Amino acid sequence: MNTPQLPDLPLFRTIADAAGELGFPAYVIGGYVRDLALRRESKDVDVVCVGDGIQLAQLVGRKLPGRPRVTVFKNFGTAMLPTPEIEVEFVGARKESYRAESRKPEVEAGTLEEDLARRDFTINALGLSLNPADFGALVDRYDGIGDLQRKLIRTPLDPDITFSDDPLRMLRAIRFATQLDFDIDPDTFDALARNKERIKIVSQERITTELNKIIMAPKPSYGFKLLFSCGLLQLIFPKMAQLQGVEKVGQHAHKDNFYHTLQVLDNVVAAGGDLWLRWAAILHDIAKPATKRYDKRVGWTFHGHEDKGARWVPGIFTDLKLPLGEEMRQVQKLVRLHLRPIALVKEIVTDSAVRRLLFEAGDDIDRLMLLCRADITSKDHQRVARYLRNFDVVEEKIKEVEEKDHLRNFKPVITGEIIMQTFGLKPSREVGELKEALLEAILEGRVRNEYDDAFALLIELGQQKGLAVVSA
Repeated sequence: MNTPQLPDLPLFRTIADAAGELGFPAYVIGGYVRDLALRRESKDVDVVCVGDGIQLAQLVGRKLPGRPRVTVFKNFGTAMLPTPEIEVEFVGARKESYRAESRKPEVEAGTLEEDLARRDFTINALGLSLNPADFGALVDRYDGIGDLQRKLIRTPLDPDITFSDDPLRMLRAIRFATQLDFDIDPDTFDALARNKERIKIVSQERITTELNKIIMAPKPSYGFKLLFSCGLLQLIFPKMAQLQGVEKVGQHAHKDNFYHTLQVLDNVVAAGGDLWLRWAAILHDIAKPATKRYDKRVGWTFHGHEDKGARWVPGIFTDLKLPLGEEMRQVQKLVRLHLRPIALVKEIVTDSAVRRLLFEAGDDIDRLMLLCRADITSKDHQRVARYLRNFDVVEEKIKEVEEKDHLRNFKPVITGEIIMQTFGLKPSREVGELKEALLEAILEGRVRNEYDDAFALLIELGQQKGLAVVSA
C-alpha cells in the first residue's frame, strides 16, 4: 500500500495559503485520502481546519480564479466550494457527544485529534496536511494505512461506543466491507451483533441508502451474509431473512432460498444488471416461505409464490421507502413473470406461448430473460449448462416471433370504443368479453393484429352473442 499523495492541483496550494493567512491548520481528511491510498477515483474532498471552516472556505473562494460561489450551511457549520476538478466541503474540527435516543450529535469545536477520533472507521480517519511546514504529510493516528493493507474495517475507538452513538455506522461497516472486499475486525463485528437493536433509531431513508449501496457493490451477496450473520437483516428486512433455512421431511428437502437468492443476485450483477434488476433478483422468491407446502408424493412445493411475491412488491417498496413509480412496477412485473420463461424451457416452445410472454413482458422481455438465466443455480454444472442451452432455443424463438408478429408492447387494433360503436353497446361486461376473445385469437395466432382481419372476427363473435351490427 503506497502512502497517499496529494494530486498536484493548484486548489490545494490555494487552500494552504488561505489557511496560513488565517492561522487555521488545515487538512484533507477522510474518504478522499482513503481513495488516494487505494488508487480509486474520488471527486469529493473534505477539508477540516482547526478554526472556522466557513471563513476558510470564503477566503479560498475569493482567491480562486473566477471567484466561485461558496454555499454556506450555517446549521451544520459547513461550506461547499465547487471547482472544475472536484467539490470541496470545509468544516472546522469538532468533537461530538450523543444522546441515547438520537444519532444527531451535540457538536462543539475541537482539536484535530478529537475530530479524527469521531470518525467511523480507521480507514476514514486519515489526513493529509495542507500546512506550509509539512504540506502533504500523512496524518494517521489509528493505523488506517495498516488497515487498508490488511483489508480490514475497524473503528478508531471502542466499537460499542461508535455504533451506539451512531447506529448507521453499523450498516456503513458492512457497506465498506462489501464495496472494498474487506474483512470486518472480529471485535468490531461482535459489536455489530451486540448493538443491532440500536438500528431502530435510524430513519428508513438512511437505511435504504446504505442497503442500495451494498446491492450495487461488485458482489452484494457478501454484504447480505454479513447483515444476516450479525442479525441486522432480521431487523431491517425480515422478509428476506425468512428465506434462510432448509426443512426436511423424510427424503424430501428444499434448497435454502436465502443462499439461492444471493447466488441469483450475484449472477445478475455479473451480467450487468442495474439496481432495479438486482431488486427483482432479491424479491423473485420472496414469497416462498409464505407458500411453502409439503406433499408426500412430490415433496416441497411453492405454488403461486411468483403471484404472491408480485402482490407484496408495492408493500415492500413502501416499507423500505423505495420509489413507487415505474421502477416498482418493473420489479413487480419481473417477479410475477420470472417462472414463465423457465416453463417454456421445460416444454415444446409454441408460437402462442411466446406471443403471450412477449405481450405480458413488453419492453422488459430482455431483462426478464437475464433474470431467468441468473435464476438457474445448481451444484450440478452439467444441469446448468443444459438449461442455458435450452434458454438459447427459447430466446431464438422469441426473436423469430417478435420479428414476425411485432408483439412487444402491442395494442389490439380493435378497441373497446370500436366494439361499442359497431354493436351500439354501452360499457359493459359484454364489451370486455369481446375484447378478451379478440386478444386470445391474436395471441393464439388464429388472426393477425390487422384491422380487416380482426374486424371480421369481431363481427363473427358478435353474431355468436346475438348482437346486430349498427355501424360498420
